[in-house]
Amino acid sequence: MEERSEAKSCQNCKKDFTIEPDGFAFYEKMKVPAPTWCPKCRAQRRLAWRDFRVLYKRKSDWSGETIFSIIHPDSPYKVYEKDIWFSDKWDPMEYEKDYDFSKPFFEQLRELSLKVPRASQTMWYDENSDYCSGATGLKNCYLTFVVTWGEDCMYSAWANNIKNCIDTTRLQFSEYCYESFYVVKSSKVFFSTDCEDCVDIWFSKNLQGCMNCIGCVNLRNKQYHIFNQPYSKEEYKKKFAEFDFGSAKNVEAFKEKVEDIFSKSIVRFAHGKHNFNISGEYINNSKNVRDSYYVQNGEDCRYIQYMITPTTKDAMDVSLYGQNIELIYEVSSCGEECSNIKLSYRVTKAAHNCTYCMLCNSSSNLFGCVGLQQKQYCIFNKQYTRKEYEELVPKIIKHMDEMPYVDVKGRTYKYGEFFPPELAPFAYNETVAADDFPITKQQALDQGFRWQEAGQKDYKVTLESEKLSDNIKDVTDDILKETMGCAHKGECACRCTTAFKITKQELDFYRFHKLPIPHLCHNCRHVRRVKNQSSMRLWHRKCMNEGCNNEFETSYAPDRSEIVYCEQCYQQEII
Repeated sequence: MEERSEAKSCQNCKKDFTIEPDGFAFYEKMKVPAPTWCPKCRAQRRLAWRDFRVLYKRKSDWSGETIFSIIHPDSPYKVYEKDIWFSDKWDPMEYEKDYDFSKPFFEQLRELSLKVPRASQTMWYDENSDYCSGATGLKNCYLTFVVTWGEDCMYSAWANNIKNCIDTTRLQFSEYCYESFYVVKSSKVFFSTDCEDCVDIWFSKNLQGCMNCIGCVNLRNKQYHIFNQPYSKEEYKKKFAEFDFGSAKNVEAFKEKVEDIFSKSIVRFAHGKHNFNISGEYINNSKNVRDSYYVQNGEDCRYIQYMITPTTKDAMDVSLYGQNIELIYEVSSCGEECSNIKLSYRVTKAAHNCTYCMLCNSSSNLFGCVGLQQKQYCIFNKQYTRKEYEELVPKIIKHMDEMPYVDVKGRTYKYGEFFPPELAPFAYNETVAADDFPITKQQALDQGFRWQEAGQKDYKVTLESEKLSDNIKDVTDDILKETMGCAHKGECACRCTTAFKITKQELDFYRFHKLPIPHLCHNCRHVRRVKNQSSMRLWHRKCMNEGCNNEFETSYAPDRSEIVYCEQCYQQEII
């Protein structure tokens, strides 16, 4: 077979992109046509299907009781309590539809998706963690999202096996951490990023095997260091006390100082280790994974994001989840022993041979189904024999090409395209996409996404941030009665809640670790924290070490101030 590349213009952003020979080989294997959207637009479209850090109060369409839900109360979708949804008390097959060859496929799928109820939250094995979602094994957690096995945590996301952490993102096997990002197997890490096997670290970046460090960068197996300079244990303790990090003003001043240092430091061209033939960012233990982002144990994949549960194999254009999946194409949130899943959303738990499906588990040979569990040979939730199914599916595919769906922006959807944005159950600013591809409300609307405005607040701020005691030692239990005003006052693009409360659990944590009370709401804190993460976009650059000619793909843009080194030069420099 002759290998070929093909240049195409993205149907969405109108920019050129190239489909390479390995892409055509994969599309042939999956029996799909080549995409008409570029890789960036495809990723943004998929991530806009995944809820993130949103919870609302609304009425259950099952019981009529008030419940917490990831679906907004004004949404047209039906919502059942999660325990009901995952039970046998209702039957999604009751919403079956015959295929109508007089209407576009996506128009019919939208009608079905509006009828079939959805789960209020995606939660399993949780205890006293009602204000959370997208998580497994939480205990005594609050406003914690996309976390697997967490205990006594608050305002955290994208983590697994964490305890007693507040305001953290991208943590693994860590405890007693605060305002930190990308931390692994560590304890007592505060205001820091990219630390592994560390204990008692403050305002630092890229440390491994370190203890008792403040304001440090690129250290290995050090202790009692301040700004990368060694101190005796006694001198270190004295200096630490002088910094007085219990003061909010001192903390903010120290942040500005170290951020200036970090912005001029040496950085490795990409985060990740134990890889072979990879390109992307935050990739570990992977082989032949290209143009990807946050991947653990991937093999023969391209354009995948957030596949952090091993393993993902032979996949392209897949976002979120993982755990032993293969032959996956253009899917959002697919996981647990699945294979040959394409053009679908939340298809999980040993599902096989599913196309254009939503919210289906433990099923096989489905086309255009919503909410099915342990079913096979179904189309639009209607049961068919195997022979009937195999005869009808090719006819539907042909019909999709002959009568394509045209969305509100005039974009055409034949067989092989992911769901149009207007079918997404969430507004753009309620999703993962808002973090990775931040855009304004008008830009979202221009691209065909919805936007959710903040609801009317029924509380009154009783304590503005500027009137809060600066130092934690001066804060009394009276603060538990106050409604704090966020310092941003809603004048930001962070989905600011404008006000927040301090809980007893939270106050005890701040007092024990001598940390100041935050002046921003948890949404604004999250947005500020994730600014530490590298982007999905890659630039082709050359190592900045004098005399080195190595080139690489990196998420560090050419106009950034960091000194970007290749792997070899970085390892030689950072001892």
